[in-house]
Amino acid sequence: MEASWPRCPRCHLPIGTGRTDRADCRECEGWPREFTRARYAYVLRPPADDLVHGLKYEGWSALAEEMGADMAGSLRGVDADLVVPVPTTAARVKERGYNQAALLARVVAERCAIPIADVLSRTRSGPTQVSLPPTLRRANVRGAFSAREKASPSITGAHVILVDDVLTTGSTGGSAAGELHRLGATSVTLCTFARALPYRTRAP
Repeated sequence: MEASWPRCPRCHLPIGTGRTDRADCRECEGWPREFTRARYAYVLRPPADDLVHGLKYEGWSALAEEMGADMAGSLRGVDADLVVPVPTTAARVKERGYNQAALLARVVAERCAIPIADVLSRTRSGPTQVSLPPTLRRANVRGAFSAREKASPSITGAHVILVDDVLTTGSTGGSAAGELHRLGATSVTLCTFARALPYRTRAP
């Protein structure tokens, strides 16, 4: 998706009206190096936050089709070999009836004509990220992801698009990207439907 204002080339956060020679910004300078970049379709404010909430908590799975299409549009200029959804726990899949990231990933993969690979699993469950401050978010997802048994295809040397619904601090994306890098991924681009801007929006 084309931006009408200057953005950080790494995390796409709006960086004001002037030019900058920085490779990243204060929002992403602490991200692990395996987390290559982030792209998102919308800022997390009405009506985008209502769509995220409806998909994630209200069972409106049909929303994934249009949301995923908008996410695919945000990936213009990003080369990739595979699309990988951020996994959730079996308990949350049972509670919601699906993993919203997997629904979005399917649409992104179809729209971008890129194979989808369900190569990650959620190895442990912590409290929901919604109410946690940044430092606790990082601790909550540290070591939370691992390779699925008999995962196929191999991601060695692959440029991966990692799909989730919302980017807040980058903690979840950073943890998942670290595991993908350990498995051999060359780069990881996190693609989400919405981005929570610091001090302006609250993740649903």
